[in-house]
Amino acid sequence: MQDQIQTAFTQINRAVLGKGEQVKLALCCLLTGGHLLLEDLPGMGKTTLAQALAGVMGLSFKRIQFTSDLLPADILGGSVFDPASATFTFHEGPVFCQLLMADEINRATPRTQSALLEAMEEGQVTLDGETRPLPEPFFVIATQNPSELAGTYPLPESQTDRFLMCLSLGYPDAAAERELLERPEAHLRQQVFNASMSVNDLQQWQRTLLNVHCSGELLDYVQRLIGFTRDSERIQLGLSPRGGLAIVRAARCYACMQGRDYVTPDDVQAVFPAVVGHRLRAGGDSVDLATGAALDTGSLCHWILESVNVLPA
Repeated sequence: MQDQIQTAFTQINRAVLGKGEQVKLALCCLLTGGHLLLEDLPGMGKTTLAQALAGVMGLSFKRIQFTSDLLPADILGGSVFDPASATFTFHEGPVFCQLLMADEINRATPRTQSALLEAMEEGQVTLDGETRPLPEPFFVIATQNPSELAGTYPLPESQTDRFLMCLSLGYPDAAAERELLERPEAHLRQQVFNASMSVNDLQQWQRTLLNVHCSGELLDYVQRLIGFTRDSERIQLGLSPRGGLAIVRAARCYACMQGRDYVTPDDVQAVFPAVVGHRLRAGGDSVDLATGAALDTGSLCHWILESVNVLPA
């Protein structure tokens, strides 16, 4: 599996230039079995990364462009009356796939956003009083623009908490941007991604993760991080138990991707900002003590990691 993951990593890096750590975390998220949220300004490569991930995972793939007039039935499907048989027949919506790309998810209304809650948590949807299972595995890769941009609706905490990770690509460095500018635009549109793994490979990988060792001292460290987010006056909304489990799951996968069968504090610190940044909410008067500026997500996560000792005091 290490060779297959490296092949997938290489393919995605050819499409998303200069973002190796973000690509590694994105792969870690899906290999762990979690949903991925990509948040950034328009034109930063969010959709390209999502399409590349879908291509290398070898899963059935559907894409929904979220807009303000999108309805829950456009995602889930619904029953349609058949005059010939005088019965209602259920027509599956695009959510019935293994990998769903929800493009610009926060352009849809909260009612439509909530249509994915049950699907993301339980791998099923309930319609017309009947519960229908989704294909396995089931992943959501969602992209969203920053909430301060026009035409967006902020995702509620119940929705963001269902994403294992939230990543931001940011502007490329000078070398990556120059390489991008030298490419013909037609080449960018015609990129083809070859599946690097199968569903069986993915399931085997996830079984392997169960055997990655987390020592008692490592779990103590994770608990201190969780407790700090709940007790600090500078954090308005601390980590939920689901958030704590997400840290351990992601750290196990990150360690395994490095070829180890045990988790270190470095693995926890590597995944921590992506796993918890979108789950936390800083207090209204929280500022960076060094600069005096309001704490953003990255600064908040860095401050937490700096404040909590790896070993107990």
